[in-house]
Amino acid sequence: MLPRPLYCAGSTPAVRYATEILAARGIPIALSPQDHNGYVLLDVPSFDPSGALRGGGKPEELLNVLADDAVLCGGNLNHPLLEGLPTVDLLRDEEYLARNAAITAQCAIQIAASLLSITLAEAPTLILGWGRIGKCLARLLKDLGARVTVTARNPAHRAMLLALGYGTAEASALDLKPYRLIINTVPAPLLKPAQLEACPRAVKLDLASRRGLPGPDAVWARGLPGIHAPESSGRLIADTLTRLWKEENP
Repeated sequence: MLPRPLYCAGSTPAVRYATEILAARGIPIALSPQDHNGYVLLDVPSFDPSGALRGGGKPEELLNVLADDAVLCGGNLNHPLLEGLPTVDLLRDEEYLARNAAITAQCAIQIAASLLSITLAEAPTLILGWGRIGKCLARLLKDLGARVTVTARNPAHRAMLLALGYGTAEASALDLKPYRLIINTVPAPLLKPAQLEACPRAVKLDLASRRGLPGPDAVWARGLPGIHAPESSGRLIADTLTRLWKEENP
């Protein structure tokens, strides 16, 4: 059974692509936020720091024209106005997060390659963090011939990194002079400003949701999938919603 009509309340290219893909799959799409809509697709993430909708507007104005049982689909849906309402939070779905990390890593490598004056294979690379994005980055960069070192605080993670053929170290004790590419995935400062000042030729790319690389020459690149690969990001949103709907209605 197909879901009830979906209304796209988001403003990003990614959610517009997602809506087009869902429409091509037979999902009925509403052109306005009518009260009979079953699903409402918001941007991912859905709200700015002030609590307004990411694309602009007040969430209460949207909620006022929706049915009480309308399901809001988006990311980081912990807004107080949504308490008790049915939601689908993509940023709590492990499969979505894993695939989004892979897209993020590919976008980050494209940016890094455009900023480097040498090839990735020639660039000794440091990745800060061994989470989803760090894992994807390390594999892709190693496949491209880069010499990759990854920081991890957990001794078991460092042992696994060595077993997989990566260099590993603790961030606070690192000499950064040899590195030409430094990519941060941790939303907290792990490196001291003096460490980064010692490697002025290195490209410094920060992918964390909160800045972890100090200094004016660090490029803070958040939300890469939606910016640099909106069609891929939209397809992931559409795929995730389709999978979750099928799980609800087998």
